[in-house]
Amino acid sequence: MPTVLEAILFGAGRSMSLEELSELLGEPKGVIHVALSSLRLSISEREQCALHLTEVSGRWILEVKPELSSHLPGSFRADIPQRLLPAAALIAYHQPMAQSQLVDMLGQRAYDHVRDLANMGLVDRRRDGLTRRLTTTRRFAEYFGCPEVEFRKVRAWFRAEADKMGLTSAELAASLAPEEQMTISEFAEEASPEV
Repeated sequence: MPTVLEAILFGAGRSMSLEELSELLGEPKGVIHVALSSLRLSISEREQCALHLTEVSGRWILEVKPELSSHLPGSFRADIPQRLLPAAALIAYHQPMAQSQLVDMLGQRAYDHVRDLANMGLVDRRRDGLTRRLTTTRRFAEYFGCPEVEFRKVRAWFRAEADKMGLTSAELAASLAPEEQMTISEFAEEASPEV
């Protein structure tokens, strides 16, 4: 079964949950989890293997190792939809960030954006009381070319990049927003004070 899972994850080109894989293969989630763990070990033991199997927020993905991702042409990376970039920028800038804080900044659409970013493996969302705590993932760091993967270091790097452009988090997010969403001044008025 590990070989079949490898083929499915490679062919899907996206992260998949245990539930999806279980339903697809008609096997219990426990069997799928054991097979995924076996596959991860097998891949890690391969000599000169360019791929690795990772699990982010309960979703599994087969991807290029971080140390090799900089050698891939930009056209090989899956694009993040433009509508998700403001949420991604705000999370990176303010992490760890309460999802409720992001909702205060972006409105109700933030729930859909967080779900989509998590499904792409770019954001980790963990229960924290009545809300969720949002942080970036290794995949996020790889996508944006950040040399660090630990979320505090990604936050520092992201803030330094915004400072180089002379932008606050709200201005950075607004500059990434599709034009029909809102202007920078509208966005800055909605955003909470910098952390």
